[in-house]
Amino acid sequence: MKIVLLRHGRPEMEAPGKLKASELHRWINSYNSAGIHQNSQPSAGALKLAKKCKVVVCSDLPRSIESAELLGIEKIDYTDPLFREMGLPYANWPTPKAPPLFWAGIFRLLWFCGYSSNGEAFSLAKRRALKGADKLEVIAKDKGSVLHVGHGFMNRYISKALLAKGWVGPQSAGRKYWEFGVYKYHTSSCDG
Repeated sequence: MKIVLLRHGRPEMEAPGKLKASELHRWINSYNSAGIHQNSQPSAGALKLAKKCKVVVCSDLPRSIESAELLGIEKIDYTDPLFREMGLPYANWPTPKAPPLFWAGIFRLLWFCGYSSNGEAFSLAKRRALKGADKLEVIAKDKGSVLHVGHGFMNRYISKALLAKGWVGPQSAGRKYWEFGVYKYHTSSCDG
């Protein structure tokens, strides 16, 4: 059995300039509705792996679906919001303006510490990743191989869940656009 966790390509995003912390939700919404940048192309390795997988699973966000299409996938077997990126919190604080990636970094750090205002709690996001890993495992058991075209943090926590369940693969599925990790599970003849 094999599960490939692949991060989507680079999204098509306009540089929004500086934002107040309370304006970060506009950037998050734009990011979640963005497709893939026309110059973002998958590697030869990603293309080769995608062709070998029997089932394709994506989140319901455009950057996941468009990435699968750029991999030459003609039919996405499952599209599910379960596989969306882990929600980033933000605050309604009066703050000076800063680049959105600055705020994203600050709020992601706060998120790890338990802050979840206007976003998904870290504990709930980890549970969602575990459910995603379970779903991918069921598909892989049935079909043999599955390609998941997903998102950075979600892929990271799905990979942790797979490794904890006995799958073999890298500690990280890859942080950069189009990077991937391959996870395999071999049952021995002694297994029930």
